[in-house]
Amino acid sequence: MFKTSDFIRQSVTTQGGFKPDGGWVILSPLEATIKNKIEAVGTPLKDWNINIYRGILTGYNDAFIIDQKTRDALMEASPKNDEIIRPILRGRDIKKYSYDFADLWLINTHNGIKEKGIKPVDINLYPAVKKYLDHFYPELENRVDKGVTPYNLRNCAYLEDFSKQKIVWGEISDKANFALDIHDNYYVNNKCYLLTGNRLEYLICFLNSKVSEYLFSKIGTTTGVGTAQWSKFTIEQLCVPLINEDQEKEFIFLVSDLSAKKLTEAAINQRIYTICGLTSEEVAFIESL
Repeated sequence: MFKTSDFIRQSVTTQGGFKPDGGWVILSPLEATIKNKIEAVGTPLKDWNINIYRGILTGYNDAFIIDQKTRDALMEASPKNDEIIRPILRGRDIKKYSYDFADLWLINTHNGIKEKGIKPVDINLYPAVKKYLDHFYPELENRVDKGVTPYNLRNCAYLEDFSKQKIVWGEISDKANFALDIHDNYYVNNKCYLLTGNRLEYLICFLNSKVSEYLFSKIGTTTGVGTAQWSKFTIEQLCVPLINEDQEKEFIFLVSDLSAKKLTEAAINQRIYTICGLTSEEVAFIESL
């Protein structure tokens, strides 16, 4: 009689996980081949010249995240308030290769960066903002995540990275939804992440690719309700192939054309398959998932 154990021995292979420090996984021979090919050309993202950080934690969003009407009123009170009011994205606002700004703004009364000689925001220089925040003073005073005064946000050593070119994404999503912020200098809330560093055009293509989604399905954590947690720890484990300067230029072009709706995501996926050295059978398997 053909036993289940016989079927397993013939149909699957036990391999080390897709994480460099991960456990063991049971893969089909085809999946094992895909895994070995990607690992042969890939380097875990944690070993790239990049940084990944969580978004801003205010401790009380009702006070520090304001709508367009409130922002307009504060700007009318004093144009100086523009110095500490920044656009902010939530996870639900971030799509694949794009984002939908919901007209929400962060009152960025940051706590400074001592190591760089940047002082905390003095709320007294912004009387209209102070008057607005005073409506929430009991909550501001009692929150754990605060700075030198109840009006200030908690310490954030990577504060300046929000103004850099970056990749942003929400932690909870049913699929890869990474967007590239090159010009808008968005902040993101604490349910999101940002990635800064080199070769962002290539990385945005890889992170949004079918290969990325396949890899993530092997190493990611699900929520149990049809979504996954795209956490920093898991993203750092993704094996991403290194590319040369000519290939990087190609991905810069592809991202530009994608923004202009001249090329489809399929063209980007095909480039990723080629870089990973996948066969038509292996590509068909990933596309079928």
